[in-house]
Amino acid sequence: MKRLHVNIRVSDLNQSIDFYNSLFGAKPTVVKPDYAKWLLDDPSVNFAISTAVNGEKGIAHLGIQAENETELQQVYDNIEKAEGAVRPEGDTVCCYAKSHKSWIKDPQGVEWEAFYTYGESETYKAEETACCDDKCCS
Repeated sequence: MKRLHVNIRVSDLNQSIDFYNSLFGAKPTVVKPDYAKWLLDDPSVNFAISTAVNGEKGIAHLGIQAENETELQQVYDNIEKAEGAVRPEGDTVCCYAKSHKSWIKDPQGVEWEAFYTYGESETYKAEETACCDDKCCS
């Protein structure tokens, strides 16, 4: 099952966690000092919030999270058909997770990531990755 991914930048993480806990009727599956994530089945979404970068709040990016490598390949095939500028990132550490991902921008410039998460990380991002200029997060 593929899952829609939404990442929103917020100015007050704790206030936002309280808000989304109430909205979703569920607590986050991951909470860090600068990040929280809810993996919800109803609605099926990977919803994440992270502290604002340079004061920028609002939607950071959207994405499609694959459950396995076969589904990820299907999403990659669809990305190729979308005829946008694809930016493969490959294996990376971002948002406290180890993932394989690529990025594409829609016609309005909204970034979409396609990814498969295969592990956890103790760090927000790897030193060697740009992590989409801090616009990532699985």
